[in-house]
Parts: sequence; C-alpha cells; structure tokens
Amino acid sequence: MSAAGSPPRSGITEGPAGPAQQAVQRARHAASTARQAAATRARRTQDERELFAQPVQDYLYQALGRPLSVLRAGTRTPIGELGLERLRDSGYRTLLTTVDQDTPLTRAVIAEPGARPVPGPVLLGDLRSVSLPPRSFDVVYCAFLLEHIENAALVLDRFVAGLRPGGLLLLRLRDRDCAAAVLDRKTPEPLRRLAWARLHPGEPGPFPPVYEPLVSTHGLQAYASAHGLVITRREAERSVPVAPTRLSAAIQAGRKLVAGLTRNRCTDAHDELLYVIRKPEDRFARLV
Repeated sequence: MSAAGSPPRSGITEGPAGPAQQAVQRARHAASTARQAAATRARRTQDERELFAQPVQDYLYQALGRPLSVLRAGTRTPIGELGLERLRDSGYRTLLTTVDQDTPLTRAVIAEPGARPVPGPVLLGDLRSVSLPPRSFDVVYCAFLLEHIENAALVLDRFVAGLRPGGLLLLRLRDRDCAAAVLDRKTPEPLRRLAWARLHPGEPGPFPPVYEPLVSTHGLQAYASAHGLVITRREAERSVPVAPTRLSAAIQAGRKLVAGLTRNRCTDAHDELLYVIRKPEDRFARLV
C-alpha cells in the first residue's frame, strides 16, 4: 500500500513516458527520413554518368546568376545521366526542354504507362526545321536519336545553333561501323519487331535502323571539324544485354559472326559512342 500523501503509482510511470515515447518516435522518423534521402541520393548517383555529369557541373561557373538551360534531344534520352536533380538539390536552378520527331513511336514513348512524366515543355515536329531559340541552351544532350533519323547532320545543325557559345553538346549513339549496327540494319523488319517485343516487352519500338555516315567516329570527327566544334572527351563502350535470355545470347553470337566475317572492320568490342563536345566562345578556335 502506498504511503499517505504519496502520488498514485500511475503518476510515477506514466508522466514521463509520453514525452519519452514522442522523442523515440521523432528519432525513428528522422532516421527513416535520412535513409530515404540516402537511398534517393544513391539512386541519382547511380543514374548519373560521370562522363556527362562532371562537364555539366564544371559548366555551372559560366551560368552563375541564371538558370542552367538544358535541351533534351530525344524523348528516350536518359536525362538522369547529367546529374541535374543533384544540382537542383544543391540550390541551382535548371530549365529543361525536350524536343523530338513527331512520330507515332515518339508519342507512344511519351504516353507509355509507368513512364516518368517528362518535365518542362516538349516540342514535337520536324527536327530539320523545328523552332529552337538560337544561342539559348547551355547544354544539349542527345541520346538514342541520331542513328534512327534521316538527315541527321541537318538535325545536329539545329541543336548546335541552339547552343550558347561555350555550351556543351553531349552525344550518345550507336556506332554505325560496329557489328551491332550492321546486324540491326540487315535484320528483316519482322524479326526486328519480334526481337524488340521479346527484349523490351511493353516498350514502343523498334525504331528505324537508319545509321547515316554521321553516326560514326569518322563522321562525328568530320562534323566537328567542319563546324569549329571542340571534342573534349570521347569514349566507346559495349552495352550490357537487357536480359540473359536465349534470344540475347543469339544476338551476341550474331554480333561476333559479323565481326568475324568483316575481319573486325565492324567491331564487336563496342557498340556505343559517347562524346562531350564544346561550342567555342571564339568561332575561330581550332579543334584540339
């Protein structure tokens, strides 16, 4: 029995328990929020490609005091590779515009169920004559587009004209001279459609296998030289198969066969070309 005048037992244990539980809940919530933020940062870092993200970050010194204006050329261009979300988290302002051919396939990509919404304005039309404000973009990133369109040089002219002096042209494309591109061009369209449906279920495609001479090492070098552009970095890489299936194994075998039959003139060592190209401040600058 409690001594006379002493507070009830419940007053001893329950009084401080409320604030303590609240403190524990706040700590757990803070830890959960920190884990989610860390996971988001990890995903963004994984999406980024150092070859492209670092030049964009370095370019910020030229864009201080105004938003970084980015043109995403092609609705399939993986904009996360530029690290723009991380820059926005750091307080930098970015403006994103997307441009692409007005085709049923392009519209299907935009309307694809489960696809991330395309941020910023989207311009669809004839890329040879699409209205882009001249000298207004700091960065133009074009991926998985030039190899699938005709008049690729004229289209690239539009993108370069839209760049500010000193701006960055970032390109990612399949090399016309690689074994994978030859196999893509020579495969009958019904087989291309069947392979796409098996390897990319539910995704719009396949896209036309045009592969003009521009989309090659020699083609891009000649274009840069003719337009006074400076190639600052370039890499060639071999893409990883979408899924280790019998079909993907057969495609890999076909690529090796093409390389062997052409005595490696059409290489299987890589299939993608990645370029960082700068538009000089001085139009008389020489290519290095």
